[in-house]
Amino acid sequence: MRYARTMSNNFLNDRSGKTAFIKRELLRLCIEHDESSISYFSKVLGISIPTITKMIGELIDDGFLQDEGKIGTSGGRRPSIYGLDPAAGYFVGIDVARHHFHIAITDFKGNLLHYIEDIRFVLESSADSIQGMCRLVRDSVVDTGIPWNKVLAAGVSLSGRVNPEQGYSLTYSVSDDLPLKDLFQRELGIPVGIENDSRALTYGEYMSLGKNADKDMIAINLSWGLGMGMILDGHLYYGKSGFSGEIGHFPLLDNNIMCRCGKIGCLETGASGSALHRMIVEKLKAGYRSSLSKIYREKGTIELSEILDAVNEGDVLAIECIGKIGETLGRGISGIINLFNPGLVIIGGRLIVGKEYLVLPIRTAVNRYSMTRVASDTKIRLSTIGRKAIVLGDCLLARKKLLGI
Repeated sequence: MRYARTMSNNFLNDRSGKTAFIKRELLRLCIEHDESSISYFSKVLGISIPTITKMIGELIDDGFLQDEGKIGTSGGRRPSIYGLDPAAGYFVGIDVARHHFHIAITDFKGNLLHYIEDIRFVLESSADSIQGMCRLVRDSVVDTGIPWNKVLAAGVSLSGRVNPEQGYSLTYSVSDDLPLKDLFQRELGIPVGIENDSRALTYGEYMSLGKNADKDMIAINLSWGLGMGMILDGHLYYGKSGFSGEIGHFPLLDNNIMCRCGKIGCLETGASGSALHRMIVEKLKAGYRSSLSKIYREKGTIELSEILDAVNEGDVLAIECIGKIGETLGRGISGIINLFNPGLVIIGGRLIVGKEYLVLPIRTAVNRYSMTRVASDTKIRLSTIGRKAIVLGDCLLARKKLLGI
C-alpha cells in the first residue's frame, strides 16, 4: 500500500542523518518553487548531480515526487523537471471557532480539494468533547471520498494562546500531563499539530501568494476577537513561548472597557467583532434607527452575523460602526508598521465582509498615525481567500511539520 510505504520512510523521523536532510531539502525546494530540475537542485544545495539523481529516484519510488516532464531550453538536451506528487497523501486542517468548526483537505502538493464550513460543535475542555469532534472530523473526511488511511497528518487551529512546540492551549486545557496535541493524535491516529488561529491564517495567506509573497508581512485576524500573525524574513514568527501576535491585547485605548483578558483598554475592546457587537447593542438600546432594530426588539439580542449582513445591505448604523472599528484598528496597525516595517498587511477574518467600509478608515488612520516614509513601503489589502485561509494554513503547517522543513 502506497501510504504504508510513504509513512515507513525513515528520513521523516531522522533529524540528524545527511541523506534524510537532503531529501527534506529537496521537498522544501519543490514546495517553494513548485517544480525544479536536477541541475537546479544540485546548484542550490551544492551537492553533486549523481547524488541528487539518486535521491530524486528514491523520492519518486516512495511516492513523494513525480517527473513533470521536459522543459524547453535555448539549445541542447531538455532537462526533466520534478515536483511534489499530489497523490502521495492528504492533509486535514481543522479550525475551531466558538460554536462550530471548519475542515479543509489538501493533497500533498497543497491544492485545496475540499472545504467544509460551519460544522456545529462547541469544543469543551474534556477528553470526551475532543473525542466527539475527532469522530465528526473523520466522518466528514470520509464522506468526501478520501479514505482516512490516506491522511498523512492534521493541523488544528484554536483561538487564544497556543504553544505549538509543546502542544498546549491555554484556552482548552484538559490535562497538565497530556498536551492537547497528544489528545488529538490519540483520537485521530495520525500526527497532529496545534496552532493559534491567527498564525494559521497568516501562513495560509502567505503560502497562497506563492511567488508574489512578501517575506516580511503581517496578517490581521479580525473576527470576534483580534489576532495577528507575522512572517519575518520568510518565516512564521512565534516568540519565546509561542505566544506572539497578541495585537488584540495591546494597551492602546483609554476607554475604561475591560477586555476578556482581564485588562482595561486593550485594542480588541475597540477593534473586533465583539467590539462591533457591543457598539451596535448600545446604540440600539439608545434608540438609534437601523434595520436591526426590529430584530433586537423581537429577540432582545443580536448576532454578529446579523450585523455583518446589515453592513452588506447598506444599513447606515452598521456601516458607521464598522467604520469606527476600522479607524481604531488602523491606529493599531500604524504602530505595527512603525515597529516591523512590513511590505504587506493583509486583513482577514469575519469582519472583512465590510470591504471598503472597513479598509478605507484603516488606510486613513495609517496615513495619519504612522511615519510616512515607513508606511509608504507597506501595502494594505483585504484577504482574497477569506475564511479558507485558516484551514488552508492548518493543512500546510501540518505538511511542513510532517516533512520537518
